[in-house]
Formats: sequence, C-alpha cells, structure tokens
Amino acid sequence: MRIEVDDLRVAYDGRTVVAGVNLLAAPGEITGLIGPNGSGKSSVLRTVYRHLRPAAGRVLLDGTDLAALAPARAARHVAALPQERGGDFELTVREVVAMGRTPYKRAFAGEDEKDRWIVADALERVGMTRYGGRRFSALSGGERQRVLLARTLAQDPDVLVLDEPTNHLDVRHQVELLALLRAQHRTTLVSLHDLNAAASVCDRLHVLHAGEVVASGSPLEVLTPHLLAEVFGVRAAVIEHPLTGDPLIAFDHTATATETPS
Repeated sequence: MRIEVDDLRVAYDGRTVVAGVNLLAAPGEITGLIGPNGSGKSSVLRTVYRHLRPAAGRVLLDGTDLAALAPARAARHVAALPQERGGDFELTVREVVAMGRTPYKRAFAGEDEKDRWIVADALERVGMTRYGGRRFSALSGGERQRVLLARTLAQDPDVLVLDEPTNHLDVRHQVELLALLRAQHRTTLVSLHDLNAAASVCDRLHVLHAGEVVASGSPLEVLTPHLLAEVFGVRAAVIEHPLTGDPLIAFDHTATATETPS
C-alpha cells in the first residue's frame, strides 16, 4: 500500500515544527527520512501512525485519509516502532509480542493457532525465540528494541513506520535489522540518523531541514557533498561502497563544512 503525506503541518504550543511537508512512501519500498535533530522527522512519523493530530494536511493510505479510519482498522494497516518505548512492561517477551495481534481480536478473545504461529515467527525473525519466557523489563535496551520490532511484525501490517529503529543495537544487530527490513518487501517509512545505513537500505530518501522537505530522490541523487554541507554542516566525500555499490559517505572528522582543514 502507498502512504502519501499531503501538505502536512504540525505545531506544538503554537510553534510550527513541520511546515507544508509532502512526501511519498511507495508500495513495497523502503522510504527514509533523514535530517538533523529537530528537523521534524519524528513529528511527521507520529502523524502517520496517528500519535499526533496535524494542524493541517492529511496522511493518505492508498488515497484514503488515515484519520477517517477506526483505530483498530488503521492498526491492521499501519504498525509503528516509535522512539518512545513506553514503560517497563511487567510481561514476558512473548506476551509483549502477542500484543501485536490485538487489532485482529474481539474483546476478551483468546489466542488461536494462527496468532501463536505469527508470534513465534516474529520472535524467530528478530532472533529472540529463546527469550520468549523472560520478563521484558529484564532485557537490555537492544533486546527490548528487537522485541518491540517483533511486536510490529506480529501486527502483520501493510505499512511499517519506524523511528530510529537501530537505536541501542550493536553493529551485528543493526545489520541484521536492516536486512530484515529489506526482506519484508512491505511499504516502510523509516527515520535514520546513520546516513550510511540510510544509503544502504532505502530506495528513496526525503531530507528534512527546519520542518521542510529540501530534497527527495534516490540515495545516490540526494546524498551529495553539497547537501551534506548545507543541511548537516559536515564536510564529506561520497564514494561507491566497495562491497555493495551503494553510496558510501566518508566524513572529514577534522573540520566542519564551514572550516578549512589545517
């Protein structure tokens, strides 16, 4: 399914943080939001998974305004992994993942065989099968992140919305998570701070700066030395990754974009 953000504006306490944003997440593709801290990435994503009500504009799911859908119906289509992880669930890992099946259940309905299979598959996909009986609150930050990703997969959505999903993960699990996203072939909207991760996993990038989209296109089209200097304030060269052929950003750690190296 396709997600379109149409002329979106988001405001907090009268201050506009997202101003007239238009973007597209195409069916089956991974679409990345990148930009400096405070650029509006999380605010855009929160409107997509209906945590925030926009001051103006719409989020469309295959042409239908998501705001017009009942919560359970919307949750069958869109699953989110937000930055705000919530409290320490006094539940087992398996029970947390099983929460992803809630949109499909009537009140007080128990699990059926399909639910159990989907939950087990989601745990296996994120490498957490043997943790199923552990308390979620006893896990490390990286382990919790993987469990919450499993919960979104158990929701079996058409669209995944992920806000900094590689936070708290070590290098191996970052690589595995990005490979997992690639293998899903679901419409995915993801914000990433790691620009090289964005270049490797995303089909399309939207660059946000001061609440506006300032560039859109493929990673090769978007990630130029000029944009990196203008938006992120860094000096960098963009070369071809020797293993994958993706754009690879080599940062100059001796100077900012406005400084001349000695």
